[in-house]
Amino acid sequence: MPATPLPPPAPADVAAASLAPADLAPAALDREAGYALLAELGGPVAAETLGGLDALAPGFPDWIVTSLFGGTYQRPGLALRDRQIANLAALTALGGVEPQLADHVRNSLRIGLTREEITEVIVHLAPYVGVPKALAGLRVATTTFAAASAGTGAAGTGTEDAA
Repeated sequence: MPATPLPPPAPADVAAASLAPADLAPAALDREAGYALLAELGGPVAAETLGGLDALAPGFPDWIVTSLFGGTYQRPGLALRDRQIANLAALTALGGVEPQLADHVRNSLRIGLTREEITEVIVHLAPYVGVPKALAGLRVATTTFAAASAGTGAAGTGTEDAA
């Protein structure tokens, strides 16, 4: 089946504002709030991660923090605890994102979720995402819990690779 052709690009004289419907609510992005929340969630590891990532992909970490932590996380309707539970579930379901899952396990502990609650979120997913993904999520949680108990933060979890 042939691909549907893309529409031609807008002429250069078309104002960007005219491309968005007038009744769209503007997206709120608060860069300072994003960095404050990331500091609360990630602690010192977050700064190390961002610096390393910025060396590889300049500007990308700032975009992540501003759009995600300063945008999506700032929306009303869900408490931070609920957002972290959703993150644990989504990352476990995705699989193959162990560094990010470890970050969110650690962040969940930091904001007050218990090890039992984190474990139950992952166990609850088994019939929905499959036992292998749930087991992989539990391995990440176990490693992250052990690092937290040893006072080594994220050591051994690979979290230094992801924001």
